Order: sequence, then C-alpha cells, then structure tokens
Amino acid sequence: MELPLVVGVDGSEPSLHAVDWAVDEAARRGLPLRLVHASLWERYEGSRPSLDTDTSADEAMVQRIAASCAERARRRNPEVKVSSDVLPEDAVSALLRAAHASFALVTGSRGRGEIAGLLLGSVSLTVAARAVCPVIVVRGGERNRQGSFGRVVVGVGDPTQGSAAVRYAFDEAEARGCALHAIRSWCHAAHKETDHPLVADNTAGAHEERASALLTDALRDAVRDHPQVDAHRHVVEGPAHKVLLEASADADLVVVGSLRRHTHFGRQLGRIAHVLLHHAECPVAVVPQRGSNRAQED
Repeated sequence: MELPLVVGVDGSEPSLHAVDWAVDEAARRGLPLRLVHASLWERYEGSRPSLDTDTSADEAMVQRIAASCAERARRRNPEVKVSSDVLPEDAVSALLRAAHASFALVTGSRGRGEIAGLLLGSVSLTVAARAVCPVIVVRGGERNRQGSFGRVVVGVGDPTQGSAAVRYAFDEAEARGCALHAIRSWCHAAHKETDHPLVADNTAGAHEERASALLTDALRDAVRDHPQVDAHRHVVEGPAHKVLLEASADADLVVVGSLRRHTHFGRQLGRIAHVLLHHAECPVAVVPQRGSNRAQED
C-alpha cells in the first residue's frame, strides 16, 4: 500500500494554499491524499455531561472545516483519492503521529489563531523539526506555489551527511519534469596576516575547488539514477542560507536536509532550514538527514 501525502488543515488561508499544493503534488506522485484536522473539542466535550443531542457549535465547526477542505481538494483534481480525519489531539501531536505512516507532511506557513505578523507558525516549525518524514511548508507567492518557474533547488551539503535531500530533490524534479539546480556554497575567512592579492586569490580558489568536488560527489548517484533530469551545478560564494534565499525567488521548491539538534528546548532545526522556513519565497521541503555537517548546517 502506498503511503499517503498528509496535509494538516485548519481552514486558514495558508492551510488552504497547502491543500492546493498537496493535491497537485499527490497527482504528480500518484499518491493518495489524507487531510488531517486536529481539534481538542472531543476531549473537552467528553469531560462534561451533554444536555441534549444537538451537535455542539465546536463540533459543527470542526466537521465543516474538514468537509470543506476535502471538497476543495476533490474539486481541484477529481482523480486524486482524498480522505479526511478529525483527530482529538493538538495539531503537533496529530501530525507527528501521522508522519510515521506518511510519504511526506504538508503544512501551511501559519494556522488559525497565529499572529499575522509571525513569519512562520509554531505548528509548522515544530513539525519540521521533529517529523520522521519530509515536511513541506507551503509559502511564497502564487507563481512559486503553482510551479510556474520549472525549477527545483536543492542545497547540497557534504556527502558524509547523507543523500536524502538530494534524492528527494531529484525525485521531485523528475515528477515535475523540470530542471534541478543543485547549489553548494563556500566561504573563506579573511586573512589578516597578508594583504597580498595572489594569496587571497589562491585561498579562494582552493575553497571553490573543494566545494565543486564535494558537489560532484554528492550528486553522483542521483545523476546516475535520474538520467532524464536536467541537472545544473552551482558553486556559489556566500553563506548557505543567503545563497538559497536568493535562489528561492524564482524556484518552485527549495529542498534542504535537516540535521536536528537536541537542546534544552528539545529538537531544533539547523540555521539553514530555520531561515528558509521563515523567509523563503517558495515552498520549502525539509528532509531528515543522517550524519553530521556543522559547517553547512550552522
């Protein structure tokens, strides 16, 4: 049985954008779509006696949200198999539980009740940091969300940190029939001991050559396995998060690996994923990685 693409819904405008994006993605991938709406009304309703058999206002609203989102998905593409569930849990717990039987999770950039000025909702950020499957946060302009640029971007770390993000990006480009742009950034510290331009140039050249070699190594298997994907390599000087933010402006999707950290506050995303989820101009896919690469994730 194929794992479904799961999208968290709550009736907010960002979650409706997530539904639309997820329907198109499910159609491209040939996957069933499962809509999940988490609500604690059942827990609270069950804790007090009911004076009548009428549906409560909270229950009616919950059911209406789930039904309207499912109807929206079916109208967008009748060929996609759609199911919906209302779960008596908080949104984070429900989505993290669903992740164990999901191809990927899709969320909007913010949910109901989120302060409008927030760049990213707390649910999306927490799920991206903790889910065991890829998480796509749907954000950015309409052209980016609808895939108008024909361009998937992947930020590439060292081969030792794992290839999950690269594989996901190549699969995505193949499913979309679009170009794949793989980006490896590089930086070198200023050398205070000398101002000689030739020394500076040689140092920069060495860093760039190393970045190019690492990019080639990281892409080798994916290029071999996806010969039909039009893959472009880019070695760019600058901090990785800034380079990828610039690339997101004319991309349909940015894919990054996530090396989760355990802190006093629980699992946390690395800087690159965190910045992109808050500021990217297109949807962002965060793919769990293995290994360690402090230079690319810090």
